[in-house]
Amino acid sequence: MRRTYDDLAHEAGTVSVDGWDFSWLNGRASEERPSWGYARLLGDRMARARAALDLQTGGGEILAGLPTLPPITVATESWPPNLALAAARLRPRGAWVVADDDEPRLPFGNGVFDLVTSRHPVATWWAEIARVLRPGGTYFSQQVGPWSVAELTEFIIGPHDGTGREPDRAQEAAESAGLEVVDLRYERLRMEFHDIGAVIYFLRKVIWIVPGFSVERHEDRLRELHDRIEAEGPFVAHSSRFLIEARRPDGPAA
Repeated sequence: MRRTYDDLAHEAGTVSVDGWDFSWLNGRASEERPSWGYARLLGDRMARARAALDLQTGGGEILAGLPTLPPITVATESWPPNLALAAARLRPRGAWVVADDDEPRLPFGNGVFDLVTSRHPVATWWAEIARVLRPGGTYFSQQVGPWSVAELTEFIIGPHDGTGREPDRAQEAAESAGLEVVDLRYERLRMEFHDIGAVIYFLRKVIWIVPGFSVERHEDRLRELHDRIEAEGPFVAHSSRFLIEARRPDGPAA
């Protein structure tokens, strides 16, 4: 029996979207993963680090899933529900969780960490990252690239400017902060949404795809998309991801 729009919208509009666990979408949406395997590469680097900082950690899901954490591990997060989840997951692993507003200045001294990481940061404060890295330390991050999920954004709110997250801009910003980019990779990845509930949940959780999104505000377009999925099958979009690794030179900071 097919579920109605009202049933799907109510379910997806009321379920918790705290943290960065997307398992609620299993069987309802899918997304290809970047070929480089961020979690595996992150685990390799964490196992070799002495002091690491994970910025905008969300609910701490990525760090908590790693087999080894450095002797000193610190994570920052700004959103209170995610902060509580991160603390519950990471404190038993010996990690510190710090409330931060995701904007400069980072609440740490100069040259404290030999590894700084972030997965899908809202913004990257390159000068601050360079400041808290030790000479020879690295920043390692998987980021959202340009025009990510643009097909869905444009269906809901129309044409928009999806630029501003190009990998080459990130490289320029890193180098301007005195860092040397040692790895930069970019991929576009297929996504499928199999019902309108998956769309609503995704837009509630990933708030920058449709700024100001709500089920009520965008009901007309959501109902139209529901009818389209029912008639034609999954709605297809493409995410955009890039991997960047930048090293602070061994000499004095630039």
